[in-house]
Amino acid sequence: MDVAKGISEGLARNVISAKFNDTTVETGTPLEADGSLILFTWNNPEGKKAFWHSTSHVVAQVLEEMYPGAKLTIGPAIENGFYYDVDFGENSVSEKDFPAIEKRAIEIAREKHAFTMKSVSKADALQLYKDRSNEYKVELIENLEDGDITFCDHSTFTDLCRGGHIPNTGIIKAIKILNVAGAYWRGDEKRPQLTRVYGISFPKQKELTEYLEMLEEAKKRDHRKLGKELELFTFSSKVGLGLPLWLPKGAALRERLENFLKKAQKKAGYEMVVSPHIGQKELYVTSGHYEKYGEDSFQPIHTPKKDEEFLLKPMNCPHHCEIYNARPFSYKDLPKRYAEFGTVYRYEQHGELHGLTRVRGFTQDDAHIFCTHDQLNEEFKNVIDLSLYVLGSLGFDNFTAQVSVRDPENPDKYIGNIANWEKAEKAIIDAADEKGLDYKIEKGEAAFYGPKLDFMVKDALGRQWQLGTIQVDYNLPERFDLTYKGSDNESHRPVMIHRAPFGSIERFVALLLEHTGGNFPLWLIPDQAIVLPVSEKVENYAEKVLKSLENHEIRALIDSRNETVGKKIREAEMNKIPFMIVVGENEQQNETIAVRRHGGEDLGTITVEALSDLIRTEINSTLKSFKN
Repeated sequence: MDVAKGISEGLARNVISAKFNDTTVETGTPLEADGSLILFTWNNPEGKKAFWHSTSHVVAQVLEEMYPGAKLTIGPAIENGFYYDVDFGENSVSEKDFPAIEKRAIEIAREKHAFTMKSVSKADALQLYKDRSNEYKVELIENLEDGDITFCDHSTFTDLCRGGHIPNTGIIKAIKILNVAGAYWRGDEKRPQLTRVYGISFPKQKELTEYLEMLEEAKKRDHRKLGKELELFTFSSKVGLGLPLWLPKGAALRERLENFLKKAQKKAGYEMVVSPHIGQKELYVTSGHYEKYGEDSFQPIHTPKKDEEFLLKPMNCPHHCEIYNARPFSYKDLPKRYAEFGTVYRYEQHGELHGLTRVRGFTQDDAHIFCTHDQLNEEFKNVIDLSLYVLGSLGFDNFTAQVSVRDPENPDKYIGNIANWEKAEKAIIDAADEKGLDYKIEKGEAAFYGPKLDFMVKDALGRQWQLGTIQVDYNLPERFDLTYKGSDNESHRPVMIHRAPFGSIERFVALLLEHTGGNFPLWLIPDQAIVLPVSEKVENYAEKVLKSLENHEIRALIDSRNETVGKKIREAEMNKIPFMIVVGENEQQNETIAVRRHGGEDLGTITVEALSDLIRTEINSTLKSFKN
């Protein structure tokens, strides 16, 4: 804090957290050596993390007060807010308790208690929680080294904590408990089930109000709700959890997305391939997927043949390696670009399943490029261009890039040698620099076989999502012994690029639904227009209009129910149909149509040809031609 004050009093008023030499510290931590100091305010993600983690301590203090005997476990900051996992014993917390918890938490916050860190010996820490009969904290402490154990104190409350807090509770001006849910201790369904209390806090009441308004809008845009209303997809317990069923409109939407990408891929020199939904276990042992994900995948399928085992395909890349291996290549044949809309299967835990965003069976818009090291830079930049084209055509204009590299301190998380990792990481950073991308580097976020570039997209509500990924891989070509004959007539290893602009069709459709609120781009929406005859007298003309629309390649339907035009319009609005075409006797006589746009704009009386021109112009302005 002294450093902040030395810069300016205004900065000091806003600083709430800091890092010194890459270690999170409090603003009151003494600096006893030279180093790099980064100061964080509420506007920094690290500042928010400290703010929300500090609030979790305040809420934990309230929970201990209100529920005697409650056993606290962990309470971290998360992307939006915080949670605290608690064993309430015979007690329970429900929505009716939230106002009382919030009221008491704000009372404590207003008392401006300082957060102070202190070192505690392992013996003393264990004794404290043994005295409190808190076996959860005891387990945590038993896994810590003596001399590295710290507690955080504020008010009358103390908690086992590594640090990262705001100066005092007074900075917290607004607190909201959002919901409670069940959570297994250490994420293990064989361990005790706890109650997870979710909350969020802000330095201004106005910001909490705005956040709650955003949550209400998010509920309206929930893809599960919109998917049902727009008849896109469904789930069946008989089919199985996390296995979506696509209804006719949803299937047509998927097909348009796939055709859109296929067209761009063809221009970019990709060849379509198809691989089976299963593969021998040995295939995934060779690739490393079984070692890393085998326990979390669907279990092996045993055939009548002794010791023969197959797995549901968890990834497409091993199959594509074997497609490459089907024939010899020379350097003149490269690059080879294989693309597939391949369905893969992962056994996600029941509690992690969520609509289309977390499923057990999903289709990736996968492609794998096999190229020489000299071709890598150009190929990677071409994939960036394709990814930007996809995002732009679907209205995702607000994004940054993230270069995900390995964590040098956890080498066991990855396969392959360090030299190859360094080459791959440099290739991605060089390409991102040359394309002028706004990117940040994140340690420890790489895939187990290689670094990657992810596009971090903000949706219409300001939420950030990862969409589209590009990975450089030197390891699978080694594992599958992939080769090509070079100009020197010697065998060389190709470099492999993994690429999926959508990521998965399921998750992409979910995010697109929430981003657009169901108002898809005109080129993609299942029904672009609906014909609404005002009476039975004009039904034949309405059918003629429908046929004319279809001849102009406009996706349309007709609503000839015996209902008022007003009701038909209201339902068409709810179904997000862009154009409502009302036809009556005047339109029949003049061979015209009266057009109303979704949202209420009256386009007047025009011809089908004029509407067709309008739709074509709007689509062309959105869906620009992909040039490779």
